Amino acid sequence: MGDEGGGRRGRTTSELQRLKKQAMEYYRQNGVPLQLEELLNSTFYLQPDDVYGHLANCFSKLAKPPTICKVVGKGVLDGLGLPTLQVEIFCTVQNFPKNICSVVISSHFEVRENSPPELVEVEEMGRNDAIRTALQWVNGPISTELQGLNPSNQAQVDQVLRAFFANKVQEDLERKALEDVLEDTPVLTPLPPVPLPPPPLPPTKKKGQKPRRRDTLIEKPVLPEEPPEPVLRGSMAVGAVSLAVAKASAILSSKPLYLNLALLKHSQELPLKLTVPLLMVSLLSCGKASPGKLNLMKEVICIPHPGLSARQGVEMLLEIQKQVNKTIEMVPPSKTEMKKGHNGGKKGQQQITGKMTHLGCLAINYDTMEQPILLLQGICANLGLELGTNLHLGINCAAHELMDYSKGKYEVMTGTFKSAAEMVDLYVDLINKYPSIIALIDPFRKEDSEQWDRVWGALGARCYIIAGAASGSISKHLEEGNLIIPLASGLIIKHTNQTTVSDLVEVTHLIDSKKCTAVFGSTEAESSDDSLVDLAVGLGVQFVKLGGLSRGERVTKYNRLLTIEEELAQDGALDVHEEHTFFCLNEEAATAAEALEVAAVTADE
Repeated sequence: MGDEGGGRRGRTTSELQRLKKQAMEYYRQNGVPLQLEELLNSTFYLQPDDVYGHLANCFSKLAKPPTICKVVGKGVLDGLGLPTLQVEIFCTVQNFPKNICSVVISSHFEVRENSPPELVEVEEMGRNDAIRTALQWVNGPISTELQGLNPSNQAQVDQVLRAFFANKVQEDLERKALEDVLEDTPVLTPLPPVPLPPPPLPPTKKKGQKPRRRDTLIEKPVLPEEPPEPVLRGSMAVGAVSLAVAKASAILSSKPLYLNLALLKHSQELPLKLTVPLLMVSLLSCGKASPGKLNLMKEVICIPHPGLSARQGVEMLLEIQKQVNKTIEMVPPSKTEMKKGHNGGKKGQQQITGKMTHLGCLAINYDTMEQPILLLQGICANLGLELGTNLHLGINCAAHELMDYSKGKYEVMTGTFKSAAEMVDLYVDLINKYPSIIALIDPFRKEDSEQWDRVWGALGARCYIIAGAASGSISKHLEEGNLIIPLASGLIIKHTNQTTVSDLVEVTHLIDSKKCTAVFGSTEAESSDDSLVDLAVGLGVQFVKLGGLSRGERVTKYNRLLTIEEELAQDGALDVHEEHTFFCLNEEAATAAEALEVAAVTADE
């Protein structure tokens, strides 16, 4: 008898021998291998106070890796109360099914304000049909095909999803071909030909009358809008399941999602440091759906200086937003004051009012392009900040929403129309006057490629020219093996539809190889799922565009970004932005700008 220390303390020698004898008898009866017998002997001898806990730890390392046993799709609501898709991943862990995680994907449908009821009804039907089909895919064939796969093998999972989607595309093509055949019925009795009306008489020309100028000028026709890329209903099931599997893998390996994605991006070699993307925060909206005459600025975007942390940038912008709200809540002046011009400027100037948009920013009733910039400039001055130093601006022009096809021009303000060529001069003048604007998003429709070339040549060395709606889908980029965008500095990528996590990794590699700027953007109808931020950090994009600092579905993403920044800083893995400017001058753009200046000087001479 005696106390021999460690796990044996409190047990007599005879008791320990009895336990060992019982264990050995059990091993012989059950054919336990010698190595395992030695392990169990040491367990009973050294850990008698917590035998089962110690065994659980030992055997968990020897257990079969978790495998997907079920995928469940559910219909949920996004931040605007619109239907979208949630996906849950169940895995078999140590012989027991376990709910690992869930994700919610945002739909690709645009949020149209002030749309006619018939268009709203059509889009509502399309959205409901897309969700219904996605649920059928997830709860049926996708769940079956993914059973037994290891969630840590993202490439295999995504390959299964891609093959499944390709089959669905082929089925859809065959269905449409059959419908076309059924609709193509021959005409039994041809209709008699309709006689053509006589040609109109030429207008009589008065004696001495000179031809009008419009008769001599031939305007270049405006290219019609390209049809949108087809989106197969139900395709969001593929993107949602792929992201859910990536999140499940991260949870099972006890890693945050952004680290799991960084491993995928860097071929399973985790970089020593990760960078938090720079913020693009929507603060004001002066677009077509906003009150006031100004249409051009769908989003006035604030971009904190790269030297600031994400937390410092958010705190600065919250203070600016607070001051904007105070300005909006000012008591309207009396009619006498407005007549005298006491409203801070021009006679009869409209009082600032605003409402919160679905993008999480304020819609302002401004009438000129200078007004929102001057508002922010004045607020920054009151706070001791300087535009162009502490804070920079970006403009989401959303030009595709401004085209009046009956006139062939962009309606930049109510009743004020500009041709595509005139828009180039407008942007150059605006940035010459306000050099704190360092980004233009969608300054033209994607069809106006000549103007994209011109504005990039004129401004590409001074600000980012970003393709958002003018960019092709991620599937199109990967299919072509090239970026399907006009001449631009970069593009906005989004996780929607059939985009898998592997697709996102591939497209960011493609963007990096082209030395373009990647902006990871949220959709117009966002959910409260914050996985988008992990994607942006893990994939190493330069900017993240999450909307405004209001509305829960957007604020939750900013909170996630701040959490990731804190985690990286605590682990010593946060890579700070060393550059004091946002971008190095694009040599090609700078050369083009110099050529334009030389051409202008030569023309003047």
